[in-house]
Amino acid sequence: MNNLTPYIIVSAILFAIGFAVIVTKKNLILMLMGVELMLNAVNINFVAFSKFDKIPEQGQIFALFIMLVAASEVAVGLAIILKIKKYYENINPEKLTELKN
Repeated sequence: MNNLTPYIIVSAILFAIGFAVIVTKKNLILMLMGVELMLNAVNINFVAFSKFDKIPEQGQIFALFIMLVAASEVAVGLAIILKIKKYYENINPEKLTELKN
């Protein structure tokens, strides 16, 4: 198949779902999952476009880097969320309105 359209459509749908989750959810963990969906949508684009590149491994290498960044982001994000939960006893971003020392 030499058509990028299905890949771009799936990627756009995943990105839109991730964005909708970030905008509508009231939970930091679900917002983090929305960011992960958006990063996976970008990965699909990189791999799909690398299929038509002169150096096909280039897009796949970028996708691997994005997965490494996503894994690091999840580890750091969950650590921060757990600290916020322990300190404020809440992970609703609308109720976290002030910073304390």
